[in-house]
Amino acid sequence: MIKYFTKRIFYGFLVMLGVIVLVFLLFQGFADPSRLIMGQRADAATQENIRRELYLDQPKWKQFVLFVNDLSPIAVHTDSEIEKKQLKGFFIGGAGLNVAIKVPYLRRSYQTKKNVGEILMEALPGTLLLAVAAMCIAVALGIPLGVLAAVKKDTWMDTSAIFTSVLGISAPSFFMGIVIAYLFGFVLSHYTGLHMTGSWRDMDEVTGKPYWSLQNLWLPAITLGIRPLAIITQLTRSAMLDVLNQDYIRTAYAKGLPKRVVIWKHALRNALNPVITAITGWFAELLAGAFFVEYIFGWKGIGKVTVDALEKLDFPVVMGSVLITSFFFILVNILADILYAVVDPRVRLQ
Repeated sequence: MIKYFTKRIFYGFLVMLGVIVLVFLLFQGFADPSRLIMGQRADAATQENIRRELYLDQPKWKQFVLFVNDLSPIAVHTDSEIEKKQLKGFFIGGAGLNVAIKVPYLRRSYQTKKNVGEILMEALPGTLLLAVAAMCIAVALGIPLGVLAAVKKDTWMDTSAIFTSVLGISAPSFFMGIVIAYLFGFVLSHYTGLHMTGSWRDMDEVTGKPYWSLQNLWLPAITLGIRPLAIITQLTRSAMLDVLNQDYIRTAYAKGLPKRVVIWKHALRNALNPVITAITGWFAELLAGAFFVEYIFGWKGIGKVTVDALEKLDFPVVMGSVLITSFFFILVNILADILYAVVDPRVRLQ
């Protein structure tokens, strides 16, 4: 068991390292970001100062080493770097050089000069809330629909469930987002009470204080949950059809157990392995794929922050967003592998 977990964590580390290399090459390896920071009217001296501040005057290999040193939770920093970058963590050392156990440093925004980590951490709760809500909708509807389709095989219920799930898989999230926002947030807003755009924190018009507003969560969560809902429905249906043909199910019926108990307690429990894998995998997909949905609905999350940063060519924010999203994607997939190994011991033996 420990060997299996260690191997999965090691693979995840290698993937994360590959993402770091790719992000560096794309955003810093082939270009000079100093021009983006200073604009078109700055002089050569200003550009040189910016290049020196961002280590752009160093060789590419050294820039990459410094980039990894900033990202690594265990790194080496001088006293001046700790003060200048406002690093947070524990620092051990002397003579101006410190071994640091710290929060990864994602550089500073070109536009606002704020720490990128702080910008993304402010937006991360919105993305997590949206992803959790979308997955809850997908699970709460997808599993019962899949069970119903399997039990009512070859009836209109089964056909409707299959047809709807195929539509859900085929429809792109950005297209469904536009349709749902226009239909329920504009045309029918008088009846639904929902708005086309809005975030998870609103501002009170009287007091000026922010407050939680989950009313704006419904439309983006439904939009984001459509595809995993369709996948979970089909997987549950397929797994249930296999389980319902097993001998122990027929034995349970022969013993006189109620149909409800056989289906929901015995059959569904043994059909959940592939569904669990899909749920954990799709949760990682939702964290990474909420960008366009957040932008369409004006939902303040990492996706919207990233798209706004792209429009302004604020590359440190984009780089940090890609790295954080990749980290969560890898982490969720590792947890999925571990959960699957716990549920099915055969996986650990492969």
